[in-house]
Amino acid sequence: MTALNRPARLNRVLLALCGLLLLAGGGFVCATHYGRLTVLDRDAALVPGTATPPTWVLYVSAGAAIVIGLLALRWLAAQFARRPRTRTWRLERDPDQGRTELAASTATEPFVGEVATYEGVRAAHATLAGTRRAPVLAVVISADQSTDLGAVRARLDTEGLPRLRQALDLETLPVTVEFRFATASGDARVLH
Repeated sequence: MTALNRPARLNRVLLALCGLLLLAGGGFVCATHYGRLTVLDRDAALVPGTATPPTWVLYVSAGAAIVIGLLALRWLAAQFARRPRTRTWRLERDPDQGRTELAASTATEPFVGEVATYEGVRAAHATLAGTRRAPVLAVVISADQSTDLGAVRARLDTEGLPRLRQALDLETLPVTVEFRFATASGDARVLH
């Protein structure tokens, strides 16, 4: 799992927490039912009465519902943050002489076009994120199942990435490459 795939990390944490809560609740109910825990009387009524609860209980319940709703909205919003945030780079050395701006998508288009022509590669997508001083490139390559990924990665390291670094005038460019295998039905399996 990479740092660029934040929703996966968040999903795993949320699922683990929900699973632990459900296991703890189920264990408590089973232990109480079979008499292992005597915290509650197993023959007692589930609800002590039909009277309206105190006002503070209603406020606490409403507050908890709001917090849970906001957490659910945050989780939904995280599902759409699949790519790192891109920026427009400013390339001027002397601002008095003028300003040159380069959109990250414009910089990666030739690179993606070249990678898509590699043998066995069906499609490629790249996201250039970060600033000019601290750039990060995330590459997603969809390939046939019979493709030699080592050859694709070697060609990427010897041809594609050096050209991109030269075009952007960068000495180093940290790269994350994700391979996706396309099946006959069009589904994809992911390898990092």
